[in-house]
Amino acid sequence: MPLTMVKAGESNVIRKIGGKEETRRFLENLGFVTGGIVTVVSEIGGNMIVNIKDSRVAIGKDMALKIMVE
Repeated sequence: MPLTMVKAGESNVIRKIGGKEETRRFLENLGFVTGGIVTVVSEIGGNMIVNIKDSRVAIGKDMALKIMVE
């Protein structure tokens, strides 16, 4: 399921990063890698704040839709 479906406070394992190569590389540089743990801190209007690798990152809905979690 896409990251946008995850409720605040839930931790999930990243299974796949979709989108163009440029988008995947950008997300990878932020710490979004396959097998990584991502925790949703909050979600407002589709935009999300997540914890990834001991950092808080804000991502837009369009980016969150490209991150598939389990």
